[in-house]
Amino acid sequence: MITVRRAADRFHTQIDWLDSRHTFSFGEHYDPRHAGFRALLVINDDRITPGAGFPTHGHRDMEIVSYVLDGELAHRDSMGNGSVIRPGDVQRMTAGTGVRHSEMNPRRDRGAHFLQIWIQPERRGLAPSYEQRRFEDSDKRGRLRLVASRDGREGSVTVHQDVALYAALLDAGQSVEHDLAPERHAWLQVVRGSVHLDGIELVAGDGAAISAVTRLPIAAREPTELLLFDLA
Repeated sequence: MITVRRAADRFHTQIDWLDSRHTFSFGEHYDPRHAGFRALLVINDDRITPGAGFPTHGHRDMEIVSYVLDGELAHRDSMGNGSVIRPGDVQRMTAGTGVRHSEMNPRRDRGAHFLQIWIQPERRGLAPSYEQRRFEDSDKRGRLRLVASRDGREGSVTVHQDVALYAALLDAGQSVEHDLAPERHAWLQVVRGSVHLDGIELVAGDGAAISAVTRLPIAAREPTELLLFDLA
């Protein structure tokens, strides 16, 4: 079964410095029909104006993955980490027992665009931790590249949940295929471009929940970037 969540149907938050589209319920936006999928709780498509961003705030008991699409994101946290995340970087922060952090666009001449992803951890009370890895375009082109996993295999960042996150860059006409084990589920998020998923057309911002399917053929209709979550 494949259930599509269209980009135009996402929740929307817009303030002076932030334009955010929420695939799932978030903040003041709540709909029990869209309260996450399996352990995947949040996919926020965030655009931040130059020189602005999220001031210091707190999280706990959450795996937070940041995936930058354009521009830069400056991160600082109460664990003492400070970094700048750029396209190609994948950042994972385990909030665990509690962490405070800020995410700012350090550029004054351009906006920042990134996906903020929240995953429910396998248990509460984990020690806070931080990890950042870079995945070059050449490593994602024409294939599903593992960028986050429970065991950190293949150089992926480690998330404390039974999930495997893949990223891919596809040229027009290229295709990839993912085999989904029995009793597993998947979420496909089209970041840019458009694809056919088993004959269903998905465009930028669309997502699809996938269950009771073992083979996922994905064909790009134009240059495309996508994320695929393999979930328990």
